[in-house]
Amino acid sequence: MFNDIGALELVTIVVLAILIFGPDKLPKVIQDVSGVIRKIRAFSDSAKQDIRSELGPEFKDFEFEDLNPKTFLRKQLGENEDLKEIRSSFDLRKELNDVTDAVNSRESDSAPAASAPPATGPDLLKKAAAPAAEQRTPYDADAT
Repeated sequence: MFNDIGALELVTIVVLAILIFGPDKLPKVIQDVSGVIRKIRAFSDSAKQDIRSELGPEFKDFEFEDLNPKTFLRKQLGENEDLKEIRSSFDLRKELNDVTDAVNSRESDSAPAASAPPATGPDLLKKAAAPAAEQRTPYDADAT
């Protein structure tokens, strides 16, 4: 629960608790807080046992942690062998490097590529030529 609390944060919490409650009331506050935490855990455990008993024997291996979407997805996707194979064969870093190399070589080879006709369609990097004067529509300054 408190895996990400460092030593500095813990010292800060202790100092703040001493300043807020004072050294004489601090033990009583700690006892009260720990008692409330124990009661909450006991209530939670009894609620889990009640739910398990109401679900019946077919859900005897049911875990409440499986209701967390992240845990559920990890469990379902982790057991799929096809997904493991795809994940191991796909290297995102290599793919990104290939794309970067292709883009960089396209920029450096833009002069020879411009003279070659496009193979599959219009070149989107090339600026379109302005239409001839007779193809332009007349401009009406009052209409705009």
